[in-house]
Amino acid sequence: MALNLRHPAGKPRLLASLRDAVAELPSNRRLELEITESVMMLEPSVVNDTLATLANLGVNVALDDFGTGYSSLSYLKMLPLDVLKIDRSFVNDIGENPSDDAVLETIIALSKNLNLRVVAEGVETETQLKFLRKLKCHSIQGYFVSEPKSPKD
Repeated sequence: MALNLRHPAGKPRLLASLRDAVAELPSNRRLELEITESVMMLEPSVVNDTLATLANLGVNVALDDFGTGYSSLSYLKMLPLDVLKIDRSFVNDIGENPSDDAVLETIIALSKNLNLRVVAEGVETETQLKFLRKLKCHSIQGYFVSEPKSPKD
């Protein structure tokens, strides 16, 4: 669902849709909304206010594709985030590129120090999985676990 938060009706429509979605969830489930760095950078004060409202609704917020856009560490401490999703470009060369290994290790440590859950995207090999387990990455996504599924599945 694409909504323009700059349009006067954008934010209320988004919040109403999410409030309805949360109300329909079983009590043991939570809704998680993913935003990309580029969305986060559009109007930081509007995004921050919207994310704070979402947090009050019980919606978890994940920052997707971290490290590929205009990352600013100040946003990590300012925005009410729950999850940091590490882009697959950092996972691809695990064990082959020491710089990528160091960046990945640093992102995971930083996330944990900020009390954010960490998800590594694009995990396709056992080597990648073992490395991420060693770093105590919270969750992984990728073809190693499963191919993408339809909403019905």
